[in-house]
Amino acid sequence: MSTKMLSVNKTLFKCFRSFQNSSLRGFSTGSPSLGSVNLKGRSCLTLKDFSSDEIKKLLWVSGDLKHRIKHEKQYLPLLQGKSIAMVFEKRSTRTRMSTETGFALLGGHPCFLTSQDIHLGVNESSTDTARVLSGLCDIVLARVYGHSTLEELDKEASIPIINGLSDLYHPIQILADYLTLQEHYGSLSGLTVSWIGDGNNVLHSFMMSAAKLGIHLKIATPKRYQEAQRLSKEHGTQLLLTADPMEAAHGSNVLVTDTWVSYQITMQTGSVAKPDWTFLHCLPRKMEEVDDEVFYSPRSLVFPEAENRKWTIMGLMVSLLTDYSPQIPMLKF
Repeated sequence: MSTKMLSVNKTLFKCFRSFQNSSLRGFSTGSPSLGSVNLKGRSCLTLKDFSSDEIKKLLWVSGDLKHRIKHEKQYLPLLQGKSIAMVFEKRSTRTRMSTETGFALLGGHPCFLTSQDIHLGVNESSTDTARVLSGLCDIVLARVYGHSTLEELDKEASIPIINGLSDLYHPIQILADYLTLQEHYGSLSGLTVSWIGDGNNVLHSFMMSAAKLGIHLKIATPKRYQEAQRLSKEHGTQLLLTADPMEAAHGSNVLVTDTWVSYQITMQTGSVAKPDWTFLHCLPRKMEEVDDEVFYSPRSLVFPEAENRKWTIMGLMVSLLTDYSPQIPMLKF
């Protein structure tokens, strides 16, 4: 087995252990303490570091901003006078547009830095970069190759660091997925999400947070990950790991896929899911992953999901930089 595969398997094992622990802890729906949750000054590298109530508070703030700005047409300059450094080692349509337009909409100034502008750990160490940016802006969103880069930035910075994507986690994508599902189903607790595809940063993020919101996971991954099933059974968690996509889809509310060429999600896949099943994809999508009939059907939530990348990153940035309290009633989780 290659060193890279060993690294991937170790990451999955850690994710399964964390998922198992969070399943045992459970969660409290509509916690009366949710309004007192304060995340100002925190970083967001992985949702593993956030409690059930903290994730719910992020989603509540995101839903509040969407309602007040999009539907009520209110102007909320909550980040006026603040700036964000957007450090991108990897390009992205949704991450850049959602962060840049969202921060500006809230009255702040976004500054986009590509690998042509900033060389993390090359011309300047990540340690020095973190300290420099801490004196020049209020928050950093970094989209990087290696998660260790984010950890080093966070260790040395005196301002919040947001993971815009790393090889291990993609927390801002999962927040958008949760808000999309909450809007569609009315609540999250009790939903079953089926992941059909390779184990990657999006799956890891689901595994770090789903149980905290009462969401059950069914995962169809390549056979090379099957040893992880032993860990799940050993601890008695509510988690299915299989090599059969149809088994994973059976009885599910939500079908999710990403980069994946071994199986294509079709209406036949959905035929074994629950009658109200829906489909998510973080985009960009390839035909080998899901056919047009599913992708452009009323069951597909991919475009509301993409839009919610904006509202959830706004909710996250406001939560990490201010003491803002939502004005709408608490969302049902």
